[in-house]
Amino acid sequence: MLSVLRHRTYAQLFSAQVIALLGTGLLTVALGLLAFDIAAGDAGIVLGLAMTIKMIAYVVVSPIATALTARLPRKPVLIAADLIRAAVAVALPFVSEAWQIYVLIFLLQSASATFTPTFQAVIPSVLPDEEEYTQALSLSRLAYDLESLLSPLIAAALLTVISYHNLFVGTVVGFIVSAVLVAASRLPHIPAPPVTPFLDRLTRGTRIFWAERELRGLLGLNLVVATSTAMVIINTVVLVQGLLERPQPDVALMLGAYGGGSMVVALLMTRLLARRPDRTVMVAGATALPVMLLATAAAIHWTDGTAQCIILLALWFAAGAATSAVLTPSARLLRRNSTEGTRPAVFAAQFSLSHACFLVTYPLAGTLGAALGLAPVAVILAGLAVVGLVLALVSWPSAHSVRTVR
Repeated sequence: MLSVLRHRTYAQLFSAQVIALLGTGLLTVALGLLAFDIAAGDAGIVLGLAMTIKMIAYVVVSPIATALTARLPRKPVLIAADLIRAAVAVALPFVSEAWQIYVLIFLLQSASATFTPTFQAVIPSVLPDEEEYTQALSLSRLAYDLESLLSPLIAAALLTVISYHNLFVGTVVGFIVSAVLVAASRLPHIPAPPVTPFLDRLTRGTRIFWAERELRGLLGLNLVVATSTAMVIINTVVLVQGLLERPQPDVALMLGAYGGGSMVVALLMTRLLARRPDRTVMVAGATALPVMLLATAAAIHWTDGTAQCIILLALWFAAGAATSAVLTPSARLLRRNSTEGTRPAVFAAQFSLSHACFLVTYPLAGTLGAALGLAPVAVILAGLAVVGLVLALVSWPSAHSVRTVR
């Protein structure tokens, strides 16, 4: 897998991605502490609204930004997005009101909604060989998982010697270094698409999704992933400290099990996809996720104590593995069903539409979990996951598991 890093341009872009991810991880920790400083007991409300603003920016801004920058060279777009994110991170330590956090988070996440799909759309042009591209996808998945594990640990270590305000400095440095690495890279020349009306550019990615069977299937799989991810992200802390009554470090252990499962599958993905079609791997992962949600409900309802903790750890590990089986190959579908001219729009559409699913599942996991309990909400999310799986299977029959757009 690491052999793909011999490609100089990709190595620079991957380094930019990793450093920016670490900076974002530090920002997440620092933002939570900043919210507590400003709002004290209402910090959860502030962070909850900030996360909602983040998702809205991802869903709304990504296709708009892609349409506006469609004819611009990719490198300046990526550099500008990084510099905007760095400027916002510089401003965050100086805020004194919650509304200022909301404005700055919207600006920062709007820049991320521009950077991420543009970055993802460049990689297929940098790595035209499918095997190398698959290796790059596995590395990217590993980078996301490692960031989720390491950033809190790095932040915790730094907080023993510096104040949380200085964590924002790490975020600024991360985005600036990312911009420098992108500037130093030699991106391939990608011809600008023909001039078309703004509305055509705005809806191009969504129209391609609707036209291609594989991508319609991916929409259903996005919903499946969003259900299990919402259960993990929203309710892990409730499970560990409320239900299991275990200490705070065990929250990190549970999330670490989820990330560990994802990393194991990411490491195996290149070999797996060399032997099995994308659809087989992705549908297998998506089928496993509602089963795991139902198993989670059963474990919550019928077990307790140490046995319950061990079972939930195993289920979180398996859920991470199944999620990675769906997400890691997904960019191969986007690549196959796009051309260099349409690729930014297709990647932006996936970025927007996948995050739209979280706007549904995150509130469900939180509000219904609080109102009904964790076992019932796991069953409800499993039902929603089955709906997504059925939509995927109907939209993407096995006879259409491979199709390349030329």
